[in-house]
Amino acid sequence: MKNNNKRKVIAIAIAIAFPLNAMADAKYDALKQQVELLQQQLQQVQAALEEQQAQGATKQDVAELKQDVADVSAQSTEWKTSDSIVHLAGYGDVSYSDAQNNEAAFNAVRFNPIIHYQYKDFLLMETELETRILKDGSTDVGVEYATIDLFLNDYVTLLAGKFMSPLGQFRQNGHPSWINKLTSAPVGFGHDQAAPNADVGVELRGGFGLGNNTSFANYAVYTANGPVLAIVGNEIDEVSTGGRTSNDDGELVYGGRIGFLPIPMLEIGFSGATGKVAGDVEPNATRDYDVYGVDFNFKRNNFRLLSEYIRQDVGSASNSASPNSASWEAFYAQMSYRLMPTLWEGVLRYGDYNAPNNDLDQTQWAIGVNYLFASNAMVKFAYNFNDGRAGTIADDDVFQTQLSYGF
Repeated sequence: MKNNNKRKVIAIAIAIAFPLNAMADAKYDALKQQVELLQQQLQQVQAALEEQQAQGATKQDVAELKQDVADVSAQSTEWKTSDSIVHLAGYGDVSYSDAQNNEAAFNAVRFNPIIHYQYKDFLLMETELETRILKDGSTDVGVEYATIDLFLNDYVTLLAGKFMSPLGQFRQNGHPSWINKLTSAPVGFGHDQAAPNADVGVELRGGFGLGNNTSFANYAVYTANGPVLAIVGNEIDEVSTGGRTSNDDGELVYGGRIGFLPIPMLEIGFSGATGKVAGDVEPNATRDYDVYGVDFNFKRNNFRLLSEYIRQDVGSASNSASPNSASWEAFYAQMSYRLMPTLWEGVLRYGDYNAPNNDLDQTQWAIGVNYLFASNAMVKFAYNFNDGRAGTIADDDVFQTQLSYGF
């Protein structure tokens, strides 16, 4: 009996002790969770403090940067207003030639940077420098053009300085190698041939609409020092139209061009100039000088057709070592087609050139194939079938290839 009572007391004691131990365990677990939560909160506070410190350093950097900008701004009014813009463009090319009666060679390396400087919206200075490697390895540097342009209004721009001749199309628009579809200029349109190259003087040019949204016209009128005759012995060798800052005969040349675009894809231009000209060693032997020409430019999708005629006439001069009159005349027609969607392009051109020196007369058929890496980067292959006086270079057929790039 006593033993049973003893067992009951032990059982009761165990029953009482068990919930107490369970309660103690529960309190311990709750306290542990609170401690862990406090630790997490402390870590979050420390992270937030570090982030605030980092943000404070960034704000300080921003403040210092603002101060630097303010200092630069105070020192440079031009930087604040951005009135001036400078732009670099240009082109370059490398050519290989294999003529019928001459040794094959890489015969041309050129780099022509073009620099534009614009002030606000009314003044532009532009120049093109031509740098090329000569046969002996030396370097020649020339100024193709250098002008100050004033935009008088939306329809008129005044140019002063040395500018490309506005007569015709090729010399002023088509001569850069990345624009010219073939590896050479059309016969008669090279330097000092039938087409004038450049002038030193003043020019007004611009454009206007013709009463609807599809027809337009452009124009250029100029006065300049004019060319000079290169006289060798008793013969006029050439009309030098490189653009001179001298005017030995004291006479100016006046001329211009007007172009009509009845539709956007077609332009027809008419050119003319007149004045006086004298020989390089005969400034007093002045004679009449006249130029006239017409050009045609049609482009539709991947097809383009160009044609141009130009003629320079000089009159007679009784007090000259070469008293007779002389004429230089050139014509070409060219068509090209881009074979889409490929990068290949085909070109065909016919040209004819007549000069006072019959050794320079030439008729040419040129056929070319171009591969366009881009619209301004290409490699060109061309073969020129030339017909001239036998035994002269004008009669030599020529294969040419050229890598050109415009930027």
